Amino acid sequence: MTAPANAVPERAEQSLRQTLLSPGYRRLLLLCVLLGVPIALACFFFVGLQHELQHWVWTSLPEAAGYDTPPWWWPLPALVLAGLILAPIVTRMPGGGGHLPVNGLGGAPVGPRALPGAVLAALATLPLGVVLGPEAPLMAVGSGLALLALRRAGAGGDQRAGAILATAGSTAAISTILGGPVAAAVLLIEGAGLAGTQLVALLLPCLLASATGALVFTGFGQWTGLEIGALALPELPPQAGPDAGDFLWGLPTAALIAVLVTLARGLGHRTVAWTRHRTAARTVACATAVGVCVAAYALITGRSPAEAALSGQATLAQLAAHPHAWSVGALVALVVCKGLAWGIALGALRGGPIFPSVLLGAATALACSGLPGFGATPALALGISAAAAAVTGLPLASAVLAVLLMGRDAHDQTPLIVMASVVAFVVAQLVRRTEPETGGAETGGAAPGGAPAPGAAR
Repeated sequence: MTAPANAVPERAEQSLRQTLLSPGYRRLLLLCVLLGVPIALACFFFVGLQHELQHWVWTSLPEAAGYDTPPWWWPLPALVLAGLILAPIVTRMPGGGGHLPVNGLGGAPVGPRALPGAVLAALATLPLGVVLGPEAPLMAVGSGLALLALRRAGAGGDQRAGAILATAGSTAAISTILGGPVAAAVLLIEGAGLAGTQLVALLLPCLLASATGALVFTGFGQWTGLEIGALALPELPPQAGPDAGDFLWGLPTAALIAVLVTLARGLGHRTVAWTRHRTAARTVACATAVGVCVAAYALITGRSPAEAALSGQATLAQLAAHPHAWSVGALVALVVCKGLAWGIALGALRGGPIFPSVLLGAATALACSGLPGFGATPALALGISAAAAAVTGLPLASAVLAVLLMGRDAHDQTPLIVMASVVAFVVAQLVRRTEPETGGAETGGAAPGGAPAPGAAR
């Protein structure tokens, strides 16, 4: 005898209700709220310190040496120093300085023992211009502090609670630089691959932790006056709704962006295989190669090497505010030189992969925006969405990120943003061949921070 058609949904709803009303889950929610505060404070000072060090390396120090902007050769000693600092961290410290960025944001959560190496690698090398973003180290801070708190509370053996708290901590951390808890929550929903009651049970702690963290993060920014360099576009090109020309040129451009991002990731995988042997020396060699690529951009264009060396959020904001300040040649040089540097960095250095890819996507699209009927505003919107979808494998989260960044212009651009995200995702899957294992999972297969799905933890 078959069960009624509504029996399964009713049992699922009853199971969800029991989970939400259980004392253990309510204590977990309270702990997530409490964890949001210290995690946000740690992330705030982490990003603030990184931004100050970056400003010192690329602004204050060149000015002290008599240069208005860093000279073309500036990245060479900076990146050699980054490689020399990173090599012993990768080879000798627990955790090897954090996840390889070519693996996205997935993989096992960074525990308390590996956290110092991840923080040191990020703070010592990101300001020197390793062409990577702060998002992966921030997520490591979130998961590491959450697991440390769980261990201090005497519940370190509870793998299910550890999985949820590590994911909540990572989500709280990433929300501080992705515009708040909404983008982080969508990233979680799509990245975790969950459904039904498991999704709700994991989503609520992450929303609470990330919302609390965002509040603290914003408050400390106002109180201290420190700049954190979060991904944001304070100024945008004049508002213009997409028309037939934008779709005609925009969707092939999204496919082109997906191809370029995927090829760069392929370079990252080959770099991983190359650095498995003689890791220390080859890490320094890869950092030096990144410096050569960045210096080549400055030599070719006559512009500041910082535009190609840093993670990309500052240059992206400049592109959005003044899209015509770059010639097509300069944009192409940025895509080629930064793309090569990013591909090498993905497989050898430490940091986040998303911010640089977003800049590469925006620069590619704006380089194509001179085509007849293709506007700068639609190009910027689709470039962000397409690049994020290609590098993360998460088309929905990428579209949401682009919508949040575009602000008031997002309403008219949403159809193009969504279509570009889907096209880039599909093309990236078609272009991507079987990639060698490099020790971690891609973003699309795990929750942010690499924590396993709650139902999977045993």
